[in-house]
Amino acid sequence: MNYKSKTLEELARKSGLVTSKRALVGFDGFVDRIMSAVDRREGGGKDFHAISTIEQFAQRIADAVGKSTNIELYRHKEKLGGNGPIMAHALLEAGMNVKYIGSLGYPEVYPAFTEFAERTEAISLCDPGLTNAIEFEDGKIMFGETVSLEAVTYRNILKIVGEGQFIDALSRADLVAMVNWTMIPQMTAIFTAMIEKILPNLGPREGGRYFYIDLADPEKRTDGDIQSVLATIKRFTHHGHVTLGLNLKEAQRVFQLTGHEPVEPDEEGLKTMARRLCQRLDIPTIVIHPRDCAVCAHKADAWWTSGPFMEKPVIETGGGDHFNAGYATAQIIGLSPPACLTVGVAASGYYVRHGKSPSLFEIENFIRNYS
Repeated sequence: MNYKSKTLEELARKSGLVTSKRALVGFDGFVDRIMSAVDRREGGGKDFHAISTIEQFAQRIADAVGKSTNIELYRHKEKLGGNGPIMAHALLEAGMNVKYIGSLGYPEVYPAFTEFAERTEAISLCDPGLTNAIEFEDGKIMFGETVSLEAVTYRNILKIVGEGQFIDALSRADLVAMVNWTMIPQMTAIFTAMIEKILPNLGPREGGRYFYIDLADPEKRTDGDIQSVLATIKRFTHHGHVTLGLNLKEAQRVFQLTGHEPVEPDEEGLKTMARRLCQRLDIPTIVIHPRDCAVCAHKADAWWTSGPFMEKPVIETGGGDHFNAGYATAQIIGLSPPACLTVGVAASGYYVRHGKSPSLFEIENFIRNYS
């Protein structure tokens, strides 16, 4: 369904609230290298034909079995990355006040994060990870180096941030976004410590406190790990409104782990999946964002919208993080669930077309003008 008119009406009344909202985001940080895999070179620099699909890339690798091969990776750009920094940057551009805690470089912040760190008054816990993001017409493959993220622990947060400052940052936040659980080995332990040692001592927040959590492709994590974190995420509901964001692949894995039979990834199937996950996990809001649409659900109802899909985006890495930022921004300024979905897909759609994070005004214009 198209919620364009409804979303524009709600934004006209409430978009001005965004500058009064505060977000605390963490805890990862990556340097992203956006790359193409070279199929055939015609000359130097960008004068080459890229391997266009993941299937072709897979075949190139499969053909090397029992032999060997050499695949050139061409780097288009190097930028700040990681689900947390990308989402936090998108929240900043939308107009929110943002505090960041994560892995941006230690003791000195890595150059890719310098401006971001200044704007978010960031506190860095350790060196960033590294992602080589190879983009294709039908998706992307991300090769990550994550050993530095083993230093992202609750103990180090208290040691480097300071217990008082961490408590203060949490108490001031309307939105607490904690993403990239998959890449941070101690994230479940951090969640547990926050739930047991800090959140019970915080006073209420006018308008409520929102938690936005994204697992970030848990394919490498065990079923037991995923089931444990899902049970832990539920415990945040005693301290605020919880939203669990999932892409299609993540949602299908969690759906299977919770004992459900597969459903078709069409509108009705996605709505059924989101609604049943809400009920089974006892989490207030489930959001599922495939590449070409999005769905959100509460226990009793679900909403679906198509997205402004683009066959050949300017950039793909970070599209999901911009969806998360758009959805969370709309949520904390009080938009309805279908309007939150619309802002989410618009933020992502703008980003993949222009290669930059949009302001809330630019999101509004994108919704108004995109057919």
